[in-house]
Amino acid sequence: MTQENQQNPNNQPPAPYGPGQYPPNYYNGPYPQDDEIDLRELFGIIWDGKWIIIAITFVFAVGSVIYSLSLPNIYKAEATLAPTEEAQGQGLGGELGGLANLAGISVGSGKVDKVTMAMEILQSRQFIKNFVQKHNILPEIMAVKEWNESSGELVFNEEVYNPNANKWVRKTESSKQPAPTSWVYVNVFKNGLLVEKDEETPGLVNLSVSHRSPIIAHRWAEWLIQDINDHMRQRDIKEAQSSMEYLQNELGETNLSSMQQVFYQLIEKQIQTIMLANVRPEYVFQVLDPAVVPEQKSAPSRALICIVGTFLGGFLSLLVVFIRHLIRSSKSKADS
Repeated sequence: MTQENQQNPNNQPPAPYGPGQYPPNYYNGPYPQDDEIDLRELFGIIWDGKWIIIAITFVFAVGSVIYSLSLPNIYKAEATLAPTEEAQGQGLGGELGGLANLAGISVGSGKVDKVTMAMEILQSRQFIKNFVQKHNILPEIMAVKEWNESSGELVFNEEVYNPNANKWVRKTESSKQPAPTSWVYVNVFKNGLLVEKDEETPGLVNLSVSHRSPIIAHRWAEWLIQDINDHMRQRDIKEAQSSMEYLQNELGETNLSSMQQVFYQLIEKQIQTIMLANVRPEYVFQVLDPAVVPEQKSAPSRALICIVGTFLGGFLSLLVVFIRHLIRSSKSKADS
């Protein structure tokens, strides 16, 4: 008798497996679907909805083209500026500067960064408001529709502004004036103005102005540089004149020869400040790379708008097709 017969003399079938025990290679659950089947189903869903995908993508592509063509060209005029010696000067130092501070006089001790101050003033509401009023450029800010490249002239939106009569005609509430307020036009102007320090070359300042007309952008960039230099010049002259008046009054009230000598030196410093301010037209910023009339637009990027619009349409069309498939599948399961 073989060993197998000895273990099972009655030729009885083996005892069933215990709880939780299964024969080898036995799996009591759903087998995972093949990846190829999933891909086939996926492509089948896409193929069934191909006309929906084509239609939606085409609509978005055409819409993005129309939208990009409706946007006006924007031109940017850029200039690179460098601080002058006066803007970087440390003023009086040592004992003389300390005495001036004790007297309550500002003589340019170096604590105030004129370059940073000038950059902030350039972007301030009051400076921009004065700039707009001085050069009378409100219509160019708020009413320009487009720039005619062939004639080089501005085309105004006549529903807002009548260039022939030089009159604002936009419809507003009865309590409001047709002309835009400073709150509005200053914000619009600031959107096209950029003043920042050069990241690659420390100490330099980049100024750029954007407008629908390249000629206007170039003109405003030059005006801004001139006006900020004039503003800082007049500010320092006024401050120096006030300091001189104070010093002269103090000089007449002291009998100490040592203090008189200090006051004379301080007065001389203020006179030097006024002389240098009147002599140098580029008082705070000197132009290293002047602004030129741009020949190419800086915005909008129509190709990018069309690409993004087309891809967005394709993505949304796929989303619609898959949602449509899920709704149909759920309905068929509910019916069955």
